Amino acid sequence: MEVITKELRRCDLVVVKGRIDTATVKTLSDTLAEIKNAGRYKIVINMKDVTYISSAGLSELIDTQNSCRHLKRGELILAEVPPRIREVFNLAGLTPLFTMYDTESEAVGSF
Repeated sequence: MEVITKELRRCDLVVVKGRIDTATVKTLSDTLAEIKNAGRYKIVINMKDVTYISSAGLSELIDTQNSCRHLKRGELILAEVPPRIREVFNLAGLTPLFTMYDTESEAVGSF
């Protein structure tokens, strides 16, 4: 898995490529923790090139969303979620927890 971050004016953009599973979730977790520890809680994750997400990956996204929303500091928004990954969110009942946008620019512009 590859994780690329970019600090924008309104939010932080995280582009994830590959599989998010037990073996790789630590990389994503460390990246998101670094952003939150810097006091930035408005995060967009572009999932265009994510091919698989396990329960460990879903758990990390839920934990990050809860941290971001705590005391109304911000939000974790998902962009360009592939249909197969979106189906995983639907089956797990997590779709209401996350705002999802079809394009990265819409997601960034929502802040």
